[in-house]
Amino acid sequence: MNGRLQGKVAIVTGGSRGIGAATCWKLAREGASVVVADVLDGEGEALATAIAKEGGKARYVHLDVSSEESWTSAVRGTLQEFGALHILVNNAGIASLEDVEQETLGGYQRIVNVNQIGAWLGMKAAVPQLRDAGGGVIVNISSIYGAVGGTGGSIAYHAAKGALRQMTKSAAIRYAPEKIRVLSVNPGFIETPMVAPFLAGEGSKPSALYTFVLEHTPLARLGRPEEVANVIAFVASDEASYMTGSDVFVDGGYTAA
Repeated sequence: MNGRLQGKVAIVTGGSRGIGAATCWKLAREGASVVVADVLDGEGEALATAIAKEGGKARYVHLDVSSEESWTSAVRGTLQEFGALHILVNNAGIASLEDVEQETLGGYQRIVNVNQIGAWLGMKAAVPQLRDAGGGVIVNISSIYGAVGGTGGSIAYHAAKGALRQMTKSAAIRYAPEKIRVLSVNPGFIETPMVAPFLAGEGSKPSALYTFVLEHTPLARLGRPEEVANVIAFVASDEASYMTGSDVFVDGGYTAA
């Protein structure tokens, strides 16, 4: 596998399925050595094995992104296996639909711990290694709902994803002198295991949310994980070398409407 990321080493969190898995495949096919990082051990191990069978370089590590100790272990293992780190994709995320009054303190903290604090811990663990490598790229996977209000629900998810976009901009300014680029990729509604339960209706009848999504997306369909992975690979490559602090939306036109 040779491509525009030849010789690079990447960690992809939430890498076992959905956008994360598509990203692992894409980066590996572009020549990167990929660390599939997740808490879904069986699926992650299977993915790393499949990438290796196709000729790519991949390993799986168990990573709880909300744990600083888990991050330390994952980065240490990456350096032992591949010798360096050049790319971090902070993709791990969980969602909820609860609005301000429905959400609980525990539920809010759970969303923030994974989606926001987990990404910060990842950046904190990765930056010294990117610095040692002479520079690198951090791609934070935020969301359209870090920028717009949607249907008025998902208060914790909106808060965490909005924070992630601002964290991206702050880190981009801080680390630009050290040749570390930081960007956010903001997907719309993508066909993934995380999104599917929220869009499922009863029988053949679509859910109200699914109908809302199609009506408010100019391209009138859900996105595919591979379409997001293609953008992630681009911004992580030298082809995007003059981009940092940017918000890149992959949403079928949702936020333009």
